[in-house]
Amino acid sequence: MNPRRLYAPLAAIFITCGALAPAVAQQANMTFFVTSEGPGKGADLGGLAGADAHCLKLATSVGAGGKTWRAYLSTQGAGAVNARDRIGKGPWVNAKGVTIAKDVAELHGTNNLTKQTALSEKGDVINGRGDTPNRHDILTGSQADGTAFPPDKDMTCKNWTSGTAGSAMLGHADRAGLNTEPPALSWNASHPSRGPGGGCTQADLRSTGGDGLLYCFAGN
Repeated sequence: MNPRRLYAPLAAIFITCGALAPAVAQQANMTFFVTSEGPGKGADLGGLAGADAHCLKLATSVGAGGKTWRAYLSTQGAGAVNARDRIGKGPWVNAKGVTIAKDVAELHGTNNLTKQTALSEKGDVINGRGDTPNRHDILTGSQADGTAFPPDKDMTCKNWTSGTAGSAMLGHADRAGLNTEPPALSWNASHPSRGPGGGCTQADLRSTGGDGLLYCFAGN
């Protein structure tokens, strides 16, 4: 057997593994991502626990499961939870090692969230305005400062348990909208969900440019 024929495939394997190593290392250090997919039941995430489990599942799939992952979501009513209070102190970096924000104040101020940095757990850019399909609507249920809404109007699809009737506040991962007003450019509080299915179905979320995606942060 020609030794060159034997060694050539092995060399290709080693080169491929060497190229993948830096990406794997970066993802292992990742502390922020946008989910590449939602659970598939609209805004029915199984509550906060179900959403957190979804974050952990996707993080684990790329070797970053050894952290306490939390979905950036608020709840309303008795025992209301503020999204900003459940994600740790920061700093947070994406799958490419780029810092999103150094702390909670910066995250809700002048952060580094853009279409190019709000990456999935795989390091992919999330489709935004102008792409087909548009998937930039991210479920948050939060006000711009990361706090919960008052209980008088549903902004969390019944605290993330309804996949039919209700409404959820959405943010734009690509920081782009119909105009340049602050809500259109907001990453966490752009507009409520709506649609013929009641406002919380998977089809409703897709109808306004979403797909039931979440922001996931690793707490400290």
